[in-house]
Amino acid sequence: MAETNALPLVLLTEQFARLPGIGMKSAQRLAYHVMTMSEGEAREFANAIVNVHKTVHLCSCCQNYTDKELCPVCADPRRDHSTICVVESPKDITAFERTKEYKGVYHVLHGLISPIDGVTPDSLKIKELLARIGKGGISEVIMATNPTVEGEATAMYVSKLLKPLGVKVTRLAFGLPIGGILEYADEITLFKALENRNEI
Repeated sequence: MAETNALPLVLLTEQFARLPGIGMKSAQRLAYHVMTMSEGEAREFANAIVNVHKTVHLCSCCQNYTDKELCPVCADPRRDHSTICVVESPKDITAFERTKEYKGVYHVLHGLISPIDGVTPDSLKIKELLARIGKGGISEVIMATNPTVEGEATAMYVSKLLKPLGVKVTRLAFGLPIGGILEYADEITLFKALENRNEI
């Protein structure tokens, strides 16, 4: 690409390629799309990126992204503030909120323990979670990390820290998805489905 395109276009493509899930071909398409924008649209696009960095920060309570002191969930008095759902990233909150079933609040760890990747417990927002629970009024903490090696390790690590505090710690149930076929399920999924079975 560098041989046939203007250097600014090459640099823009490289910036898009740094985004997760964007390969060089997609990055090139995005860069070319930016070239079709009017100058005003391009400025709006650039300003939105700059503005999000200037105005969005971590919620002082749950560590979710917000432009206020507290995020909308923490600021909502109708939520059950005695139940905290611990998630890996702010994107996970969006997934839970889509269900319209969970009425508690959240805590975002901003990652999972992964020694191979250099992510230690100190890199995560665990101290902030312990501080919240230390203030009292929390009856249950739901560990909602992904069912990966790192997710399981993080859930176990955090639960060991929480149990002495007298808080009920639960883990999301994992198993077969709705519409799944047993024949195609892996051993771990089947084991979790058996382990988390409910009476009907």
